[in-house]
Amino acid sequence: MSAKPINSILFVCLGNICRSPLAEGVFRAVLAERGLGRNMLLDSAATSGWEVGAAPDPRSIAVAERHGIDISRQRARKVTPEDFSRFDLILGMDRSNVADLRALAPAAMRDQVRLFLEFAHGKAGDVPDPYYDGAGAFASVYRMIREASEALATRLEARASVPDSGQASSTM
Repeated sequence: MSAKPINSILFVCLGNICRSPLAEGVFRAVLAERGLGRNMLLDSAATSGWEVGAAPDPRSIAVAERHGIDISRQRARKVTPEDFSRFDLILGMDRSNVADLRALAPAAMRDQVRLFLEFAHGKAGDVPDPYYDGAGAFASVYRMIREASEALATRLEARASVPDSGQASSTM
């Protein structure tokens, strides 16, 4: 990925009702806590169209609320072709999401599609879909997303503080 500033991030999962709305809300909260993100465009979307227009899963809303984050007004939407030019970074929650996104992306924009945990931590890993599990799975996914969001914010802060040398960054 180039050293181009990252001013917009799209979080993506299969249905846009569990993981990606939670990631959007948590990352927005992390940025706010750090006094950042006022000009950062954040959104979430799905690779499927099954849940378009639906609110986040009540269990995602509940786990976010327990941590002072309101995601209840978000609504599921499907990734559009325009998203690939609108967002600097598109983060899939799991490898399947990333594969689907790369298949949809124009060839020149495939490098902006990344696996969320790998991009945030530098280690490959999926954020598991908690949909068929109980509240404990949603709490675990929240912790995973919170930790990755903290790492991502730190990475973006470090990137913003490096003077532009005109060369590609090896940190991103």
